[in-house]
Amino acid sequence: MTTGKTFRDVLDRELRTDPEFRKEWQRTQIAREVALQVVRYRANHKLTQEELAAKLGMKQSAVARLEAGEHAPSVVVLRRLAEKLGMEFHIQGQEFRVLSPSDGVAAPSV
Repeated sequence: MTTGKTFRDVLDRELRTDPEFRKEWQRTQIAREVALQVVRYRANHKLTQEELAAKLGMKQSAVARLEAGEHAPSVVVLRRLAEKLGMEFHIQGQEFRVLSPSDGVAAPSV
């Protein structure tokens, strides 16, 4: 039986009521946004993790960790994504945005 709650409903409630959840959500914001764009890029280009890893000069396990979105990627990895995949990263104050000009998609900031 479903409760009829959407992901956004549950997320909003957790962000309002659970300070530890909110802190972790904020800590992983950049990682999640990058992960979404990497997964989207890979799907749009019909690449396996192994194929994307070869294109990026990384191991498949590094791509898997990147796509998991649990840890913020290093500046070196962000630069590699920018150079090899055409992604752009914009950081202004507390806002972080990932732009992928080749796909015409921008990840929304949360």
